[in-house]
Amino acid sequence: MGERTYRAACALYRLFSRKMNVEWAEPFQKGPCVFVVNNAGVAGALDMMVRFPEKDRIHPWILEEMLEKREYPIPPAILKGTPYIPVYRDQRFILTLRQSIRVLQKDHYLLIFPEQTPGGRETHRWINTGWLRLGEMWYRASGRSLKMYPVHVDKDKHLIKVAAPVRYDPAKRFSEQEKDLVEQLSKGLRGES
Repeated sequence: MGERTYRAACALYRLFSRKMNVEWAEPFQKGPCVFVVNNAGVAGALDMMVRFPEKDRIHPWILEEMLEKREYPIPPAILKGTPYIPVYRDQRFILTLRQSIRVLQKDHYLLIFPEQTPGGRETHRWINTGWLRLGEMWYRASGRSLKMYPVHVDKDKHLIKVAAPVRYDPAKRFSEQEKDLVEQLSKGLRGES
């Protein structure tokens, strides 16, 4: 039921929502990567899942509690129909990372919304950074650098703006590059070139 419900919800969303234009800073090259998206609300997440050109290979990270509680704007039945990766906020987070590596190994893409939620503990000013360890894990699993595309969804301009990819540098320790990665990604999330 979940997948059919999800497909029906996507069809309705496409029918009743405005078209989004997609602007790439540079031509997209298929291959494993992470789309790191600003929090533009439910409509922004839906636009990435329904209108984004690479939507068929996207696996969004979805907080585990959103899959169970009915207080969120998108019903759990619809969320469970997506090819999601559950995100745990406890020691099970390693499961999220491992499942993400398996998705990347299929040359698919991850969709992550790293901005702090209201009331969340602030780190690096305004985005969560625990997921950045994926770069290190991906390099160990594949021998390749992970591309992370910062994406700014602007509902007012009906625009999905994809910045040039930020890359994890395997020649540096994670601690040496974390701050730079956060700054580059944050700039793209804000829609700055």
